[in-house]
Amino acid sequence: MSDFYPPVSDRLLGVAFAGRYASMNKKLLLSRGAKPLVFVACLLPFAWLMYGAITNQLGANPAEALIRSMGDWTLRFLCIVLTVTPLRVLTKTPQLARFRRMLGLFMYFYAVCHLLSYSWFDMGFDVPDIAKDIAKRPFILVGFSAIVLLTPLALTSFNRAIKFIGAKRWQTLHKLIYAIACLGILHFFWMRAGKNNFAEVFVYAGILALLLGWRVMHAWQQKRMQAPAARPPLAGVNAAGGRRSARQGQ
Repeated sequence: MSDFYPPVSDRLLGVAFAGRYASMNKKLLLSRGAKPLVFVACLLPFAWLMYGAITNQLGANPAEALIRSMGDWTLRFLCIVLTVTPLRVLTKTPQLARFRRMLGLFMYFYAVCHLLSYSWFDMGFDVPDIAKDIAKRPFILVGFSAIVLLTPLALTSFNRAIKFIGAKRWQTLHKLIYAIACLGILHFFWMRAGKNNFAEVFVYAGILALLLGWRVMHAWQQKRMQAPAARPPLAGVNAAGGRRSARQGQ
């Protein structure tokens, strides 16, 4: 007897293993402990930054480190949120959708922390000065606009809000995330332009372009699949009718 499985057995074994692995993943994603675990994981960056601020481990300028780190984590969570749908579709794991709302709210949480850090450490919570600074500096205006647009998305990320405004309006409203992504990258680009440091900007821009590009392709494929499939049969029927009429003419 051969020491190796025949090719057919190998394939069957691989399919069985993949099916069992996928089933285990789905059970883990649907377990009661999955959401609390994701919640704690999302809070870890904030906890680390607070610990660094308290123990004076954020470098020579802790205020700037906090402001920029909160902004960085906002962009990271934006990328994570936009990754959920492609990952759910490509891996055929609909259970991932149950984490999208939480991830989106954490993105908003870090965006608000970013704004509060700037308002506190840079401006001392002086509202008139903050308003003047927002109007004077375009990159702050763009970032502030992104947070303003993000606010209704956070406020309507609950089942009651969806029922109140309707599913179609809710979906239309939440398409603002694409405009927010563009504003976020523009804000980051202008902020880094002062130091002529665009390496991270290009990384985030590339990730977001890939995620948004996938959505465009997926929507196009969905439209093609939903297109009326009646045309080929109709063409066949017309051809058959034409043949019948030709025979009758003969």
